[in-house]
Amino acid sequence: MADKSLFEHILSGEIPSHKVGSGEGWYAFLDIFPRREGHTLVIPTTAVSRIGDLSTLERSHLMEGVVEVQRLLTKKFATTDFTVVVHDGPLAGQEVAHVHIHVLPRTENDSGKTLAAMWPHQSHEIDHEKLRVLALELQMEGE
Repeated sequence: MADKSLFEHILSGEIPSHKVGSGEGWYAFLDIFPRREGHTLVIPTTAVSRIGDLSTLERSHLMEGVVEVQRLLTKKFATTDFTVVVHDGPLAGQEVAHVHIHVLPRTENDSGKTLAAMWPHQSHEIDHEKLRVLALELQMEGE
């Protein structure tokens, strides 16, 4: 049996995450190395590496998760614009072998950079307290 991916460990609760929301077939949490505030990952609860390995229903559930995360981020950041990106496989830049969709809220004067330009070298210090507070705020938006 293959080793479990980081995201499978998150889904099982073995590794903590800053949950934003969840629904049938999907789970969303804040990226621990955000490219901007609110950077959220939406993952299927099915552990596959590529979108094409998900069933039609699983893909539908995943996209419902993306739309729900956008709804929550819209409330928090007062925007309806998002950068939504998938790295589908390792040659496409996928770092965790589990389908995941990056959802980043875009706001006025945030520089309007493309996702690639938002990926410069950065500190690897994780601000868990800031992520915890934001995750709670986003969860409250869903209630």
